Amino acid sequence: MINMKLYVETSVLNFLFHKDSPEKKKITNIFFKEKLTGHEIYISDMVLEEIEKSPEPRKSELKSIITKKKLKALKLTNEAKELAKEYVKNGFIPERYSTDALHIAIAVVNKMDGLVSWNMQHIVKLKTIVGVNEINRERGYPEIIIITPEEV
Repeated sequence: MINMKLYVETSVLNFLFHKDSPEKKKITNIFFKEKLTGHEIYISDMVLEEIEKSPEPRKSELKSIITKKKLKALKLTNEAKELAKEYVKNGFIPERYSTDALHIAIAVVNKMDGLVSWNMQHIVKLKTIVGVNEINRERGYPEIIIITPEEV
């Protein structure tokens, strides 16, 4: 098995507690219980900020998972902000959802092997994957694999 550095964005953590989507909740639980062995798992300070905006008891539940799984937080840097602007400028992420571009850029700048997300609208999407990797190559960054928890 190849050990990888994976960035997990907020939607994955949220699906651990989603009652509206039992199948994704089940897959996410399997991801956290069985699929992480040997991989280094990261979040970012952006994920932490998004969690802070959550109502209780969700906020405490999410913080508990981060502590229990020893998820390491990456910083949102100016370098990542500039790269995210390129994703938006080139139309791969809508400007209104620029935080999605920031999640991808944080993962890329920190040389993550993959980004794990349930955000099928703006992140786990062929146009986004192809587009951001094109920009990454042009700017001298590595390509990134963008997948759902089910695909890990």
